[in-house]
Amino acid sequence: MSFIRRMTPQDLLSLNLTNLDPLTENYDPSFYLNYLMRWPSLFSVVEDQDAGIVGYIMGKLEEQPSSMRHSKHYTPWHGHITVLTVAPAWRRLGYARRLTESLEYMSDINQAWFVDLFVRAGNKVAVDMYKGMGYAVFRRVVNYYCDDPTGASKEGEDAFDMRKPCSRDRNLQHVRDNGENCYVDPEDVY
Repeated sequence: MSFIRRMTPQDLLSLNLTNLDPLTENYDPSFYLNYLMRWPSLFSVVEDQDAGIVGYIMGKLEEQPSSMRHSKHYTPWHGHITVLTVAPAWRRLGYARRLTESLEYMSDINQAWFVDLFVRAGNKVAVDMYKGMGYAVFRRVVNYYCDDPTGASKEGEDAFDMRKPCSRDRNLQHVRDNGENCYVDPEDVY
């Protein structure tokens, strides 16, 4: 039996089943704690009564600084999925969808324009999952993921910036068709 609940600080010591996945980004504990303290309603876990934490979502609400409002890459108030991961044995059970829906709901009641996330362009399973949940590619961020941990290589994998509009965006001004063909550099995204 598994259930979804808000994350607690103690849960940070129990993320191994999910963070060992090679497609899951890992962060230092202070990064997780910062999110947990600033956006506790956007940080949830899936707990299995036998296995412990088997998935989680970590998100935030943000907008770019007002000094960037006139930039063509400006992003207004929105929800952002920083991490969504479910351990392999618990995938395809609807947990990713339920975690995402909880973050979308909180973004919507906080008057966000959309929810966005970054995903490896080559991760077809994840891209298709997000498309099935109503997300669309807004733009392709060239070399967003640096696959060389030493930083010696400038080549990396592209990311799709995927977005789903919230109810505030009735005119769908923050989504676009064919975003796969809208190329931007990493420094163009916030």
